[in-house]
Amino acid sequence: MAARFLVHLILVAAASAAAVTSDAAATSLATNATAGSRVPAAPGVGGNVTGFSFSGFVSANRGANVTVLGDANINQGALQITPDSLNDAATFLTHKSGRVLYATPFRLWQREGHGGEANATAGGGKKRVASFSTAFTINIFRPNGTEPAEGLAFVIAPSADEPPAGSSGGYLGLTNAATDGNATNQIVAVELDTEKQPYDPDDNHVGLNVNSVVSVATTSLKPLGIEISPAKPANYTVWVDYDGAARRVAVFMAVAGKAKPGRAVLAAPLDLGAAAAEWSYFGFSASTGRKYQLNCVLAWDMTMEKLSCGDGGGGGDARRRTLGLAVGVPVGATALAAAAIVAYVCVVKRRKVHGDDSSAITGTMIRSLAGGPREFDYREIRKATNNFDEKMKLGQGGYGVVYRGVVVGDHTSPGGPGSAVEVAVKKFSRASTQGQNDFLAELSIINRLRHKHLVRLVGWSHDNGELLLVYEFMPNGSLDQHLFGPAPERQLLGWELRYSIVQGVASALHYLHDEYDQRVVHRDLKASNILLDAAFGARLGDFGLERAIDAGKTSYIDEAAAGGVHGTVGYIAPECFHTEKATRESDVYAFGAVVLEVVCGRRPRCDIDGFHFLVDWVWRLHRDGRALEAVDARLAGAFDRGQAERLLLLGLACSHPTPAERPRTPAIQQILLGSVPPPAVPPFKPSFVWPATDAGLDTMSTTAGTTASQLSLTSASTWSGNFIKGSLRHAFEQEVSDSLP
Repeated sequence: MAARFLVHLILVAAASAAAVTSDAAATSLATNATAGSRVPAAPGVGGNVTGFSFSGFVSANRGANVTVLGDANINQGALQITPDSLNDAATFLTHKSGRVLYATPFRLWQREGHGGEANATAGGGKKRVASFSTAFTINIFRPNGTEPAEGLAFVIAPSADEPPAGSSGGYLGLTNAATDGNATNQIVAVELDTEKQPYDPDDNHVGLNVNSVVSVATTSLKPLGIEISPAKPANYTVWVDYDGAARRVAVFMAVAGKAKPGRAVLAAPLDLGAAAAEWSYFGFSASTGRKYQLNCVLAWDMTMEKLSCGDGGGGGDARRRTLGLAVGVPVGATALAAAAIVAYVCVVKRRKVHGDDSSAITGTMIRSLAGGPREFDYREIRKATNNFDEKMKLGQGGYGVVYRGVVVGDHTSPGGPGSAVEVAVKKFSRASTQGQNDFLAELSIINRLRHKHLVRLVGWSHDNGELLLVYEFMPNGSLDQHLFGPAPERQLLGWELRYSIVQGVASALHYLHDEYDQRVVHRDLKASNILLDAAFGARLGDFGLERAIDAGKTSYIDEAAAGGVHGTVGYIAPECFHTEKATRESDVYAFGAVVLEVVCGRRPRCDIDGFHFLVDWVWRLHRDGRALEAVDARLAGAFDRGQAERLLLLGLACSHPTPAERPRTPAIQQILLGSVPPPAVPPFKPSFVWPATDAGLDTMSTTAGTTASQLSLTSASTWSGNFIKGSLRHAFEQEVSDSLP
């Protein structure tokens, strides 16, 4: 059994090497138009990146994730860079300026050479400039058909200060009459300008600004068929790619929901090493003058190359470093694999002489993972959890017990080395062959997952026969606790937070199903496995049941169990009781159960009005045109009726008894963003029929020992046809074409 997992982990290491090689050769951000769904690699960068992803915004983000300055605000699920008030325009909307910045600065450049940090302060040495990629979705809206006014800018700023006084009007919240053009500003911006000033080409252009609102490069957008602020409101996705080695920026723009264009709307040389501060903030700035418009940011992704704080550089240019990654990583992975095999053989021989030593085998195999997580000493974890004190217990499940603890941080920790880091320690209950299989399966996949809405793995330990995984601690517990926990401990979640949580879970599921280098199924998506961070952001956790499809791990049956279906009643798709296999469609079914749970404040398995399942009750209300009566009564009517109807229809669509009829995660993302209408749901719940066509399912077939992932499509159903009409049809077909070889 151990040999089988060794082979599996060697293959994982090889796959990781291939992924890094591919990233090293990339030259632009390849994210799709659904902003906020992933953290992709920056251009020309391997795995040494940092970043963030917002699929939407809530008031809890203020101060926790973003800094809101001047006349900006967070409202209606968006960053309102200038006011969105319905009050008197002359008082509340005109002559305003605002900024919203990501709360943490990023290191943009450092001096190379043997001096590292010291050299940077001495002023000598060649600068290494970081690459980055960002994608954001905007809506620049003209209320009541007013004329376009001023504009919005993506900004790089040296500090998180308020917009300067007098920065309204044409200054876009960036500079003012006294400071415009000063090199000491250290301001760089990509402006989306909708008001013609004497120095502008027109009132609908994109421009590159360096320390001034007078652009160093511009492109008129009208010839390209783009109107930034049209009379009929439209959402746009903007991509900004910066190549630190080439010192060049490229800007792309398309209607939200469409793929990133092949050609940039603006490309220009830009040396951020000379123009910007070494540590800079990223965000948005906007202003209004005597005329006004609403400048909204709906979603935002960013990936940044990490520059080592103590890296002396050692000479050489970025291209040579990239080549080193492309060649060195595969060679290194091969060496690690060979070392793992040698270690395994040595351990097996040792077992024959000295008896069983499964801990040594497991530890050796984990350490062979390229870029593996931090290894903790067992004594450190025992101390952190007060010897696994019952008072430190957070919960337990079939795979073990979870404890709260505090460990000392290292260089990967947010607070840096020596900081106190709160963690959740998962102690596997089966320190046996099967327990090791569970442990290795979980670690081999989650170690490589990186997404804002997934719980981050901090490290591991495997001493004294104890299997431990260490995760970041989620201070607000689980979604289940807030929906159904005891009244004294339960905080009623408002509508805005509920909608944001659903968006976060959808974003994580989209990453697992369609954006990670393997198709991963979670297999146990439910409210108790959705954790909430300090800002009540959703984090999908408990990967004890998740499997990568193309590794052949799709069976719901535990190898050591007699049989049966894993999961929780109400979340399990009906076909799983027949196939005993997990698919992306069964994950979507569970997501639908969570959506209805969040909206209705009731568990998926509940007795109400003669029904035993929540979905059946909601479907009856939908048939009678009374779906909104299902909304949680504890909200006392304080919810957005349009959003509630959208979520209820989406929840029912995801709960369709036929797997092929359920929407996929790209469509779910678009529906939640409001860029496409909710699906057309039949008034009567369709019957479950088995066997059903496997069209649209991920299925596994084994021929001559080779496992192949098969994807087939169908458009025969009227319900499917209704679902993908209009703009959604384009998004779906684009997704399909991207998925096929």
